[in-house]
Amino acid sequence: MPKKRKRKKEEHHVDESWLLPYSDLLTLLLALFIVLFASSSIDEAKLSQLSSVFSEIFDGGTGVMQNSSPTAVPFPQDDAGEENENSSYVEDQRTLSEIQENLEDYIAENKLEGQFDTKMTEEGLLVTIRDSVLFGPGRSEIDVQYRSIATDIGKLLVFEKPRQIVITGHTDNVPMRNGKYKSNWELSVMRAVNFLTIIAENNKIDPMVFSAKGYGEFRPIAPNDTEEGRAKNRRVEVLIQPLVLKDGTAYETPNE
Repeated sequence: MPKKRKRKKEEHHVDESWLLPYSDLLTLLLALFIVLFASSSIDEAKLSQLSSVFSEIFDGGTGVMQNSSPTAVPFPQDDAGEENENSSYVEDQRTLSEIQENLEDYIAENKLEGQFDTKMTEEGLLVTIRDSVLFGPGRSEIDVQYRSIATDIGKLLVFEKPRQIVITGHTDNVPMRNGKYKSNWELSVMRAVNFLTIIAENNKIDPMVFSAKGYGEFRPIAPNDTEEGRAKNRRVEVLIQPLVLKDGTAYETPNE
């Protein structure tokens, strides 16, 4: 009996010819996304580099990006507002410095260097006046011979843009020995008020921007255990406040 021939299994080949156009399509899509991304950037140097790369990839021909002129999209100027704020602050500090120069010129012309002092602080321009140039011992009324000084200082405190001005009285820690004032606290307040009154009477000032207060012996700037230290603590301070803070916002008087 003749043997049956075994039929060879027919081999089935999968047609993979579709993979080539599919990969080309993916490459083109990738190129499209890169072009769109590059077009949204203002870095034309990077865009030129991408153009040369794709020109070499695609048949070595001229890339479509070589003649493109994408519209530059400016980045948001995040620091523009900050620069404006800083410029306002710098301008205000410059104005305060000019006020300080005017006060120092007055001090020099009247030979008051040992009685007056000016310095810039975080709270503004601080003018310190020794009590001996304004008041008699234990008194709150400004001596007649010194009234002209208070008037002159007042003229220098009139500004085109009104500023908040705080006048503060201070004393040493020696207890009051007269019956007019019950404490150094009361004496310091009345000295500040009387100094402000002289300024207001002789100058056209806006009373809304002036205030007076007293701290008595409780904010010394020198030890009270020597006569020299006590003399420094007996003082009147005039604080000329800024109009603008470093962040560009308007200065607000802190509640104390």
